[in-house]
Amino acid sequence: MMTAETATDGRLVRTIRFLAVALVLFAPAAGVILALITVARGQVRAVDVALFAVGFLLTGLGVTVGYHRLAAHRSLETSPLLRGLMLVLGSMAVEGPVVPWVANHLQHHAYTDLPQDPHSPNEGFGYAHYGWLFQFPGADASKYAPLILRDRVAVFVSTTFAIWVAVGYIIPFLIGGWEGFIWGGLLRQFAVQHVTFAVNSVCHRYGSRPFRTGDMSTNNWVVGILGLGEGWHNNHHAFPSSAFHGLHPWEPDISGYVIRGLAAARLVWNVKRPSIEQIRKRSA
Repeated sequence: MMTAETATDGRLVRTIRFLAVALVLFAPAAGVILALITVARGQVRAVDVALFAVGFLLTGLGVTVGYHRLAAHRSLETSPLLRGLMLVLGSMAVEGPVVPWVANHLQHHAYTDLPQDPHSPNEGFGYAHYGWLFQFPGADASKYAPLILRDRVAVFVSTTFAIWVAVGYIIPFLIGGWEGFIWGGLLRQFAVQHVTFAVNSVCHRYGSRPFRTGDMSTNNWVVGILGLGEGWHNNHHAFPSSAFHGLHPWEPDISGYVIRGLAAARLVWNVKRPSIEQIRKRSA
């Protein structure tokens, strides 16, 4: 039976969560406006553009390689040090701590495009893109991602999430001042987040479906390039454990290229990928 105290606690948690999500979404949007003002005034410096580009690449790879392919799907293995570094970079993208991120993503795979999907496209494009962040209560990590709870590195990075978010703002500020903070912090965060959100929204509506996956996942060229390979989403749903989402030479997968480089340097191992025969059998 729900008591008044329990109801109050629930409202408080929802309020805090709403404010946190609003801060995550609206502060970067303000960064976009401020960046456009610097462009209009002709005040953009090379260091600002460099901070944006380098920050986008590093924190984007932290999400695609660290959070997604390494932590969520265990498509490769690496040392605790490199795993921690990748998860820290993913944390700087400000998409949430790694443990709940992985749990939400694995619930998405368990119920893709069904009512239990955290960001089901059936609820509308806006809901799938970012609306779900305000409404979805969060997946149960013990149910959907029990292995991540046994990963001491992942749990440590997850519990210290706020520190890495702050570091992601402080570094560009120290290098480029307030303009560096705008371009390498807020604008970079906005770009990385909305590219990730586009995988949930765009890549479940627009694109091709070369594989029979039983869901609405698609391959989308634009998101494939901007998303560092994540836009080959139908490929990913066909082979979730594959470290490579671009399965053909004409499907650029920057995250996959990075993994290949790390494997060549023997910094990662047990890299998973489907065989040619598996790809042929799943092809629509």
